[in-house]
Amino acid sequence: MQPSVFSPNASSYLGPQGDPPLSYPGFVILAIIMAVFTGPAIVLNATVIIVSLMHKQLRQPLNYALVNMAVADLGTAMTGGVLSVVNNAQGYFSLGRTGCVMEGFAVSVCGITSLCTVALIAVERMFVVCKPLGQMTFQKKHAAGGIALCWLWSLTWNLPPLFGWGRYELEGVGTSCAPDWHNRDPHNVSYILAYFAVCFAVPFAIILISYTKLIWTLHQVSKLAALEGGAVAKAELRVASMVILMVVTFLISWLPYASLAMLVVYNPDLEIHPLVGTVPVYLAKSSTVYNPLIYIYLNKQFRKYAVPFLLCGNEPWELDDESEAATTVEVASNKVSPS
Repeated sequence: MQPSVFSPNASSYLGPQGDPPLSYPGFVILAIIMAVFTGPAIVLNATVIIVSLMHKQLRQPLNYALVNMAVADLGTAMTGGVLSVVNNAQGYFSLGRTGCVMEGFAVSVCGITSLCTVALIAVERMFVVCKPLGQMTFQKKHAAGGIALCWLWSLTWNLPPLFGWGRYELEGVGTSCAPDWHNRDPHNVSYILAYFAVCFAVPFAIILISYTKLIWTLHQVSKLAALEGGAVAKAELRVASMVILMVVTFLISWLPYASLAMLVVYNPDLEIHPLVGTVPVYLAKSSTVYNPLIYIYLNKQFRKYAVPFLLCGNEPWELDDESEAATTVEVASNKVSPS
């Protein structure tokens, strides 16, 4: 499969035969689809950040990672999302080679930071509920350290293409940029393999291990104690359902993108239509909408302030003061002895 290339004026994309990969109406449809994801993503993630700044009750260590994820997802939507809408509406990438590198770097840094933050949230919940280190209290310094590690990890693995190990290149139909999955140079292939391992496989493994431990702990609690009509069992079921939803949406968003990248790396001669290559890209960017809905708007504590903010003060339903996550943590903390 031939790599994506810029035309001589470095402002548009040409397919393997030197022709545009998609008709103009096709580009317009892609622009509309991307706008459907980007608009809500900007609104939802900006709302999370704003209400967190407005209400001191939300500025708790356990919520820092949620706000950090909103910041990273907002960055992805504002760079990759908005630029994809604009470029698809024009039918070509209009920012040239330098713009491609800048967009690819910005989107990758924010995207991987968001993905790592999802893993951080899983670890935080596992530590607070399962207490693998005994009665250690989760404090601001722990939350700040985890957030700093997410950004540092992302920067560490997205800076190399700026210095020659790997590269940022046009992807899909040529209206957005990302790490170059198609280049057969061994130097580039080694970067892609390392990138896949540490930026997808490692976070996913952390998520699975942390949530498996959390669900198992809650299951043990539900067998050892019965609180007020089976409150522990209900908490276990609620958390299990939420975890399944988190993992499924994670896989829907990121697995197609990672799988296609690995498929191209291991079989570079495979012919993939640019439009087919674009679908996984958009699925990955769609996580900027799923994340705030799943991790934050299903949290009653955040929803209590976010929904009235979005609806100009109206509350469509009565909300409890404590979040489901806080209730689950309290139940497990009171009933589970340290591992």
